[in-house]
Amino acid sequence: FCSMEWERIVCANVLRLREARGLTQEQLAVDAGLDVTYLREIEKGEANPTVKKISGLAGALGVLPADLFEIPK
Repeated sequence: FCSMEWERIVCANVLRLREARGLTQEQLAVDAGLDVTYLREIEKGEANPTVKKISGLAGALGVLPADLFEIPK
């Protein structure tokens, strides 16, 4: 997988998990300690989040960071 593919996988998982939990982008951004604009970029696959930001998102979503890299079936 190239970097761009991983960004798409992460963005799809963040969006899927956020919606499954009934969270708005604003709620998740606050819970994860991110700016909402940055979260929007992550969900669109336009940002390349650091490990720290991935960890914050995972914690706010109640999953392990590795879950954000799960390849959709």
